[in-house]
Amino acid sequence: MIEFENVSKVYHTRGLHRSVFKGLSFRIDRGESVAICGANGAGKSTLLRMMSGVEHPSTGHIRRTMKTSWPIGFASCFQASMTGADNARFIARIYEQDEQAVLDYVEDFAQLGVYMGQAVSTYSSGMVSRLAFGISLAISFDCYLVDEVAAAGDVRFRKRCEQELLARRDNGTLIMTSHDPYMLEMYCTRGAVLYSGALIFCDTVAEACNLHHALQMQSS
Repeated sequence: MIEFENVSKVYHTRGLHRSVFKGLSFRIDRGESVAICGANGAGKSTLLRMMSGVEHPSTGHIRRTMKTSWPIGFASCFQASMTGADNARFIARIYEQDEQAVLDYVEDFAQLGVYMGQAVSTYSSGMVSRLAFGISLAISFDCYLVDEVAAAGDVRFRKRCEQELLARRDNGTLIMTSHDPYMLEMYCTRGAVLYSGALIFCDTVAEACNLHHALQMQSS
């Protein structure tokens, strides 16, 4: 379970006061697969980072009874001066996983070859995404958070990503943000719309996508 209770998030930077959420309350139970729609800047990535614990609320409380991933594709978890392999080993140690097992999985999944032994700072954005995807899936979580991931790589790699995410959805909890309705409906059974700092839940992903579209038309 992930539960938000009267959560607010405010950013203060160089005189800028930006309120992303105010009094946000909801609950997502174990075993659910939830698609979150929202416009650019609505706070989808912030919401997932708060679910994962990467960011903390300004006020309110967040409770987790599930082991929750960082947002898949969140490349900021890497130390750029370290190699891909060393990053994989380091994250394995943090989560008390077998280092060699994690490294073997990532090498097979990401297909980065000799670049696993190179500093992440030398990687292209696509290579960083593949490394991030591989390490995220190599660690065992109860709940996987997926933030606007567009799989980089060839058809084989994209198919592998799809298979792995579906397997984790079927055996745990999946929360996904994307602008692609097809992707959201492929992976999720329930939808929600993030709009004006509120999260509006819908019974289906299609209903959430339609509501999101209507709200965008209304505000344009």
